[in-house]
Amino acid sequence: MSVLVVGISHKSAPVSLLERVALDGDGVHKLIDDVAACEHVTEATVISTCNRLEIYADVDRFHGSVEEVSRLLVERAGEATEAMIPHLYVHYDDGAVSHLFQVVAGLDSMALGEGQILGQTRDALSAGQEIGTVGPALNVLFQQALRVGKRARAETDIDRAAPSLVSAALDRSHTAVGDLTGKRALVLGAGAMAGLATATLSRRGAASVTVANRTAGNAARLADEYGARSALLSDVADELARADVVVSCTGSTGTIVTAAMVAAATADGRELAIIDLALPHDVEPETGALPGVTLINLAELADELRDSEAGREVEAVRGIVTQEVAAFLTARRQASVTPTVVALRSMATSVVDAEMDRLAGRLPDLDPATRAEVLHTVRRVADKLLHEPTVRVRQLANESGAVSYAAALAELFALDPEAVDAVTRPEGLT
Repeated sequence: MSVLVVGISHKSAPVSLLERVALDGDGVHKLIDDVAACEHVTEATVISTCNRLEIYADVDRFHGSVEEVSRLLVERAGEATEAMIPHLYVHYDDGAVSHLFQVVAGLDSMALGEGQILGQTRDALSAGQEIGTVGPALNVLFQQALRVGKRARAETDIDRAAPSLVSAALDRSHTAVGDLTGKRALVLGAGAMAGLATATLSRRGAASVTVANRTAGNAARLADEYGARSALLSDVADELARADVVVSCTGSTGTIVTAAMVAAATADGRELAIIDLALPHDVEPETGALPGVTLINLAELADELRDSEAGREVEAVRGIVTQEVAAFLTARRQASVTPTVVALRSMATSVVDAEMDRLAGRLPDLDPATRAEVLHTVRRVADKLLHEPTVRVRQLANESGAVSYAAALAELFALDPEAVDAVTRPEGLT
């Protein structure tokens, strides 16, 4: 069996599409049930957040399962398949493990390093356990992922990376518009990064902060938290005319701020600093060439972040994730050959016992001491014959193709598939 991930997130889809696939608690449970009911799925759960929906499933084949699981997301979006599929991403087997560990460590979050994803991943595990759709495979994977997330935050300051990014961007805006005290700020978006930007602008003394978002309710919630004003993205052209500093992080896949909008907003000759923290970008690159406009984007900030303390923390977390993925895959490959090794040794024990029974029938007068010595000798011969194959198959488990080595061993010794399966079958199941 192998783990499959089919998902959609702020990195692959616009906010409008993410909103259409957003689920409440009952919706998450319903989706998990639907995934578990798919023909090729044996275990399932779902990670659901405001900017990501990911299905995790243990499957017995790739092609049939990815089609079934993808169809469930397409149906929830209410989109035509050809329109939805480009926004989905798929990870399988080793890639699925790596992706989950990166997600839980905060490397895949809109606000880099945010800790909320730990609780959301724990909720996904709990939901699957409660419904009964999480079994040995996903339980081991998610438990280890949670340990990776905790280790990343215990050994590094990854949670400071996103605030450092926002602070670095605002520091660079100082050249264009001077000190933020008394300035008018506009934040586009209402997600985690927008929240950081709003908090930082307020803390640095901005005279006013306006939060503009596609959904009025989300804009109002963030604005109310920091005593800011809310607006709609549809009014962005008018809001630009009232701003000195703009921070854009909407998570949209299309351009939000055009060069034409900015040109009209700065026609009076004033200075304007625009910080584009979105990926892909929210602001047309040509905007930076306009008179009086300073455009700061992620590409420039990434270089600065890489050389900063926060950047070093990000690299440290990447190193932790790489180590943990390698360790997990090694343990999983070794575990995959254990049933075959156990079944092989069980078969050898049965052969020895059968031959000793046969010997007892032919030599009924054999004294106990001699019988014990013969049994000891035969067992030593069997152990020595099996030692090298079983040691080698465990060593080869660390290399690609380990499952094939185990299968070859089972084939060569004509092991009963039921005997191999019984080694890993959960207690109480037949």
